[in-house]
Amino acid sequence: MNRDQRTIIDVLEDVFKKYPDNSAFSCMGQTLTYGDLDRLSAQFASYLQHHTNLEEGDRIAIQLPNVLQYPVVVYGAIRAGLVVVNTNPLYTAREVKHQFNDSGAKALVVLSNIADVAAKVIEETQVDQVIVTDIADMHPPLKRTIMNFAVKHIKKMVPEFRFQNQVSLRDALAKGSAPRRPVVKDIHDVAVLQYTGGTTGVAKGAMLTHNNLVANMEQLLAHVGDDIKEGEECAIAPLPLYHIYAFTSNCMALAMTGNHSVLIPNPRDIPAFINEVKKHKFTSLVGINTLFTALARNPEFRKIDLSSLRHTASGGMALTEDAANHWQELTGVMPAEGYGLTETSPVVSSNPSHAIQRGTVGTPVPGTEVKVIDADGNSQPSGEPGELCVKGPQVMKGYWQRPEATAEVLSEDGWLRTGDMAVIQEDGYIRIVDRKKDMIIVSGFNVFPNEIEDVVGQHPKVVEAAAIGVEDEKSGEVVKLFVVRDGDLNEEQVIDYCRENLTAYKVPKHIEFRDELPKSAVGKILRKDLR
Repeated sequence: MNRDQRTIIDVLEDVFKKYPDNSAFSCMGQTLTYGDLDRLSAQFASYLQHHTNLEEGDRIAIQLPNVLQYPVVVYGAIRAGLVVVNTNPLYTAREVKHQFNDSGAKALVVLSNIADVAAKVIEETQVDQVIVTDIADMHPPLKRTIMNFAVKHIKKMVPEFRFQNQVSLRDALAKGSAPRRPVVKDIHDVAVLQYTGGTTGVAKGAMLTHNNLVANMEQLLAHVGDDIKEGEECAIAPLPLYHIYAFTSNCMALAMTGNHSVLIPNPRDIPAFINEVKKHKFTSLVGINTLFTALARNPEFRKIDLSSLRHTASGGMALTEDAANHWQELTGVMPAEGYGLTETSPVVSSNPSHAIQRGTVGTPVPGTEVKVIDADGNSQPSGEPGELCVKGPQVMKGYWQRPEATAEVLSEDGWLRTGDMAVIQEDGYIRIVDRKKDMIIVSGFNVFPNEIEDVVGQHPKVVEAAAIGVEDEKSGEVVKLFVVRDGDLNEEQVIDYCRENLTAYKVPKHIEFRDELPKSAVGKILRKDLR
């Protein structure tokens, strides 16, 4: 088969045959081989085909942190011909409801620890099949029983919830004994709906096709060259697999080359993180600025034998000089910074490890065209700033059921306007000089002021509100909210209201009350003046 004509299913079948005994994913002391993944994902695919009303092309929401169940259900769903809707486990009920309804998801796979959130709104969505999994469901029987009992009854980390049509993942796998029906997919069929604020802040599903994701995997592997050795790598995976960055690096590029990813369910728990990584002779780590800073400054991490580490990739947020220096000093490895978007599957460019240029996001991955344009759409020469535009096989098909939003960013001849201001140097390296106008990046996650302002504006005592990003040593940026109030309203009440309606990283860390907000002649709030 032509390598350019492969679907994710084709690539999975290849790696399962080639590396059945290789370790694929490890988490909390348990490892699945590629043979295990083949068997379990086939069982899940069979269950979906024979025991649900789902048909090829239907959407299935997957709301899981970094646990072994994630690759099992994602690969199983894709092998059954379904479209995966990656859903952040930290989402509030409002955010979950929007994503389920916008995508038209008919099924949900969710971790029991967080299932109560979806249970609150599930009847207001089209989801009619819910598959619930407990944290240790992929572990051997005795360990599974002990761990799940401890999490539920001793640590009391599983709140009460109930779904009308609910089945456990283990029961679903047990029922998946019938042969899986072969699925024939076109490379341009959608494989994943990856939600993003895009450039406007309204959560939209980027339609990523089989071709987009396989192509970006091939582009990334070609770009890094010998940095990833087939079947020989052990990569630490602290970034969430539901985020497109880790999805492509760990579930695609590393998995499809027979390599081993060690999943970290909660990278903010640094002691648990360190306890896990010291068990492995790891060769690579994909992270973000905040993680490199936290690890490099941790006395226990500094004791770990890092002699096997050969490659560190950085993305998701800008890499600071301080973080890069600390990491290189400790490990001897300079983080290779890259750039990408949800809409580009995500990798656009990256620094080759043998030729890293600090302050740049590297050169475009193979098969990618880039240009910068001025306000009138004219291409700019090397060294001149402009809006970065990207063209290549990794560029999304468009936004799900939003043709107007698609047309705003994607031209008929395939150029994607990123909304980021950049300079392309004479040597082809790209420097990002300014971000999408108002977007805030908190620990690698995009936060759009519009969403926060819309939510806060619904509070009965808020007249108007404006959100901006302010620098933060740990998170890169955090949200600062300016509020004009009507009556007695304090900072704590605003933050509590935000916590009820927004994912934690979107919740403002700073509140400032004002009598009025700066506005333009037409009444638009001027965030730049607040900044």
